[in-house]
Amino acid sequence: MARDQNMIEVEDQEELEIQTPTSTIKEDVDVIEDEVGNVLSGTPAPELPREEFHANLAEFMDDTDLSKLSTTLLADYKDDSLARKSYIETYTKGLDLLGFKYMDVTRPFIGASGVTHPLMAEAATQFQAQAFKELLPSDGPVRCQVVGKESADTIKQANRVRDFMNYQIMDKMEEYTPEFDQMLFQLPLAGSAFKKVYYDETNARCKSTFVPAEDLVVPYNASDLYDSERISHIVRMTKNEIRKRQASGFYRDVELPEPFFKEDRARKKYQELEGVTPQKYQDIYNLIEMHVNIDLPGYESEDKVKIPYIVTLDEDSMTILSIYRNYKEDDPLKKRIPYFVHYKFLPGLGFYGFGLIHMIGGLSKAATGALRQLLDAGTLVNLPAGFKSRGLRVRDDAEPLQPGEFRDVDAPGGNIRDQFQLLPFKEPSQTLFQLLGFCVDAGRRFAAIADLQVGDGNQQAAVGTTVALLERGSRVISAIHKRCYYSMKEEFKIMARIFSEYLPPEYPYNVVGGNRMIKMQDFDDRVDVIPVADPNIFSMSQRVTLAQTELQLAQANPQIHNMYEAFRRMYEALGVRNIDSLLKAEPEPPAPIDPAEENTAALQMVVPKAFSEQNHDAHIAAHMAFIKTRMVQSNPQVYALLQGHISEHVSLKAKKEVIQQFSQNPQLVALQQTNPEAWALEVDSAVAERVVVLTNELVAQEMEFLKQVNMDPLVMLKQRELDLKAQDIQRKDKETDKRLNVETDKFQAQQNIAEDKLNLAEEIQRGRLDLAQQQAKDKEDIERDRLAIAKQQARNRK
Repeated sequence: MARDQNMIEVEDQEELEIQTPTSTIKEDVDVIEDEVGNVLSGTPAPELPREEFHANLAEFMDDTDLSKLSTTLLADYKDDSLARKSYIETYTKGLDLLGFKYMDVTRPFIGASGVTHPLMAEAATQFQAQAFKELLPSDGPVRCQVVGKESADTIKQANRVRDFMNYQIMDKMEEYTPEFDQMLFQLPLAGSAFKKVYYDETNARCKSTFVPAEDLVVPYNASDLYDSERISHIVRMTKNEIRKRQASGFYRDVELPEPFFKEDRARKKYQELEGVTPQKYQDIYNLIEMHVNIDLPGYESEDKVKIPYIVTLDEDSMTILSIYRNYKEDDPLKKRIPYFVHYKFLPGLGFYGFGLIHMIGGLSKAATGALRQLLDAGTLVNLPAGFKSRGLRVRDDAEPLQPGEFRDVDAPGGNIRDQFQLLPFKEPSQTLFQLLGFCVDAGRRFAAIADLQVGDGNQQAAVGTTVALLERGSRVISAIHKRCYYSMKEEFKIMARIFSEYLPPEYPYNVVGGNRMIKMQDFDDRVDVIPVADPNIFSMSQRVTLAQTELQLAQANPQIHNMYEAFRRMYEALGVRNIDSLLKAEPEPPAPIDPAEENTAALQMVVPKAFSEQNHDAHIAAHMAFIKTRMVQSNPQVYALLQGHISEHVSLKAKKEVIQQFSQNPQLVALQQTNPEAWALEVDSAVAERVVVLTNELVAQEMEFLKQVNMDPLVMLKQRELDLKAQDIQRKDKETDKRLNVETDKFQAQQNIAEDKLNLAEEIQRGRLDLAQQQAKDKEDIERDRLAIAKQQARNRK
């Protein structure tokens, strides 16, 4: 450790040279200070900076303390490994039930059946294929939802986070898809699987790797990862990888001895099933990365509470390579930062979950035994064995008989049958065959791999019946799917935390179709990152069935349903792409238009809409002037439509004026902040009063117009009567045209039906004629053949 030369001047003017280690904070020197703390004489030792918060603390610790710490941690790790020995043994023995390795069986006879029933492999493969498709769609597994009230900014932020995380997972994190695929295959077998999410300093990006259950060790009393006292991750690393981390400063630059070969039961079984035999073990080091709460020597807390650290050590040499703090620098509670996510197939009785090996391993083993016995029984019956007389001689008895071959036999007694005694082998037992079927069916029902015959049912059945049948056949797999959904949500939260810590303030990236931008501040508490998969739907068949049910309900009562959305969900369930090009676009929301266009729309019986930002006075004046025209006066429907539109403008104008008045009143402004409900009541009351005033003004204008016209009431009534008659004539003309169109269509349909009947009759008659001609031809042929036969018989008699 480097040392500095500090020259300190003391009271007697003696110069002393003192060696000061860089790891210390302050040296005790003779300094004279007053009551306030000001230095009167002497030069105090400068405070030297300590190591950074994210530094490798092992670099600053004494070797003796490191040795004691490694001994303690390694002993705890071995105790934890020994506690789960039975779990690992059960898992490794159950891997034989997959049948991946064919065995040459010599008992009960050479060539006996060594087949393994595929119940376990079928259950694991079907779960993996189904879960992989649902949990990791091709467009990305992440979607985001806004926490709290939505706004345009928060929705854009959620979309940015969603697009960026899907881009990272599907494009940049090359290991994610294969690691996730492998995890989903081992999860139903072992019952537990883990994902480790962390920032990789070497590749400068986030990584999410699969950690098998045998490579993650926790104390026997742990119930989950969050309350576990320590988490030990077994990391197998080559010598070159360790050297890279030492060169980058992540690990201590210490010399490690050659590793000892150590193969655990699970990895040995994996290699046996794969048919792999490793030939070189010297370069593989077994490192143990422990996420543990400890009192680190020299860094103890004042309240004697253990602090979370990440300690990495070499198992063989017991050398500590790194010690890092595992909490945030500004966290006063020093909570442990999570890196691991636990995926469970079925909740176990402790920390680890139960898999198919634990639940149906016995049924799979029984099915394998029954299947082998049936095959062996068939083999013994088809190839019988027994005893023969000593003096019986058969030529070439060492070679098997070929089909259609007969060999010479020397039988002393003259009767071959008396020279052989066959053992009484029975045919394969029907009872054993039924037992095999029972074991397989029971295992399939538990593993939920039986086919859901949803399409074979009654298509006209009630909606509740269809949903009930679907739910009854999918309860187990649905619960497993929800557990995977929860674990994926935790995994995405860790990813979002890593992105928020390591991304620059703005990070541009390119995708197909354009350029995108993500901000570090986008990963805040306003956006929740969740999987895109639906926890209540686990397969495409279930999704299509539910969407079809929704569509049937919507079609039954389309008045209260959005048919566009119902069909869109159906297409989405079917996985149809470019749905917008298939469905007609929904009508855009109405936009503000000028009064003339609104009058034109009213004549076409289209209801115009008023907007708050419009000039209400101008619109009201334009519509009032248009109402006075002869065209509108003679059309009550248009008149009522425009009057309703004018009332809408009156309401918006009154609200606008009242709010402007209230904004200038300090008491009402304060009331809006303290009691919004009371303020809303005041606004409604003032708006109602203002609407009365404005309505009276409009009525007065209309009365003034009538006075100016000064038309005789009798003339007005007569004119009104004529207008009504004209409208009635127009209505009758439309009805007549409609009736004529219906009659025309009906006549055309009848004519088409008559033509079809005529064509059908002609085809039938033509078919009958063809049939009669064919029959007559056949009779001629038969008669001709009969005469030819008679002639031939006559010639033969001669």
